[in-house]
Amino acid sequence: MKPTLLVLAAGMGSRYGGIKQIDTVGKNGECLLDYAAYDAKKCGFEKIVYIIRKDIEKDFRERLFDRIAKNIDAEYVFQSPEALLTADEYALSQTAGRKKPWGTLHAVLCAKKALNTPYAVINADDYYGRSAFETLGKYLSSIDNNCTEHAMVGYILGKTMSRNGSVSRGICQTKDGYLESITENTKIYYTGENFSGNEIESDLNGTIYKLTGNETVSMNLFGFTPAAFDEFEKYWDGFKKTNLEAQKAEALLPVAASQIIKDNKGKIKVFTSEESWFGMTYAEDKQVVKDAIAEKIASGYYPEKLWDK
Repeated sequence: MKPTLLVLAAGMGSRYGGIKQIDTVGKNGECLLDYAAYDAKKCGFEKIVYIIRKDIEKDFRERLFDRIAKNIDAEYVFQSPEALLTADEYALSQTAGRKKPWGTLHAVLCAKKALNTPYAVINADDYYGRSAFETLGKYLSSIDNNCTEHAMVGYILGKTMSRNGSVSRGICQTKDGYLESITENTKIYYTGENFSGNEIESDLNGTIYKLTGNETVSMNLFGFTPAAFDEFEKYWDGFKKTNLEAQKAEALLPVAASQIIKDNKGKIKVFTSEESWFGMTYAEDKQVVKDAIAEKIASGYYPEKLWDK
């Protein structure tokens, strides 16, 4: 059974200042998602499902999707604030003014009907490296839909930082190759003026912690089977009960994944990538990404023109 790649591409891009999911970084109009699709196809993924917002559909099709769909089986679904709430009139009334999507766990649930095989989950604005797709693709191809031993690829914190501002990372605790917990740190940054220092700190709920840079972190690169949906739906139901009126509250995939472990409903096997991350968190990151892609093209890692069609 060949796995599916699920791409979370419905974010608002508030720090970036634009639709970063489809911003050009390659020499022939390619965006980061082109390279993810290319690597995934090369590593045995059979299908790609994108989660997007309705308001970017036209640009998304013109600048990415129509090209991808010529090269691999692909579809897209929509995430909106009212998605998964339409059967609950009270919930709809309480969230009527909300504009922000409900987060990464909500996004995955929006794509449930399109996911019929084990699947990997990635962010649209992160570059993960081919080795991560190869590792996760191989593992997901070896399990069936009922397996409750899920997976993730973790990265070394120091290889995932930005010099243009703070980043959000899940700090992972592992034991014997399996995930024990993830603590979401939404503000990790280099110290010093303009983030020029070599030390790393986390502002966690107003308390400053020093980090070594060697911590294993989640970059939202998970592998699940459809068996996880029952637990995800339970988490979402609990989340709704206490967060309907919170305009910025988000149901986060790493937190829901951790809950599977806490409830003894499954395990998450941890693979670690030595790749250096780069991504499009801030507008200033774009040139960094373009330079990194250009280097990979120059080395022969990618062809200059990614697709023939």
